[in-house]
Amino acid sequence: MADSNKSSTSIVEQLQGFELGDIDWQNMGSWPAIGKIAFCVMLLVVGVVVSYLALFQGQLSSLESLERQEQQLKRDFETKAFRVANLDEYKTQMVEMEASFGSLLKQLPKDTEVPGLIDDISAAALNAGLELKRIDPADMKKSEFYKELPINIEVSGGYHEMGAFVSGVASLPRIVTLHDFNIVKTKGQERLSMEIEAKTYQYDADSRGQ
Repeated sequence: MADSNKSSTSIVEQLQGFELGDIDWQNMGSWPAIGKIAFCVMLLVVGVVVSYLALFQGQLSSLESLERQEQQLKRDFETKAFRVANLDEYKTQMVEMEASFGSLLKQLPKDTEVPGLIDDISAAALNAGLELKRIDPADMKKSEFYKELPINIEVSGGYHEMGAFVSGVASLPRIVTLHDFNIVKTKGQERLSMEIEAKTYQYDADSRGQ
């Protein structure tokens, strides 16, 4: 019992005489026993804290990653569920789009129908009371999904007749668009002269198969 009290008294005395300024960090062997024990305990605590934080941080990153995956999976599920719920409607829309696409294709002239289309444009000019001075198909231009045939047209006549001609071309059963018109007054005459480019289109079936 006396030894225990003596040991406790010795530790207290060491603590009372211990100051931070007296620590010799280059010679830890000279430290008192209580200082060595305290330093070891401190290192142990720091190690445990650092290990815990490192483990916790890794688990937190993993949790955040899993939460992001969960949100993405929820969005994917909602998208797929919406598609499945509206599958019949999509099929109906596809049938309608194919029918509409087929109807548009019928309005595009084939190679053998281009001369007939030129005759229709010529007839529209004459029916409007214009003089057809020139109608000249240019070279076919190929785009990504269709072919484009420019037709250069020159007519002369009155302003209202030219308006009737444009309206007549727009009402043709084939798809024809008008571009880049230029109207000038003929010298010494009351008649106007108009140059305009008409374009018609052909579906390029070869591009669809590529």
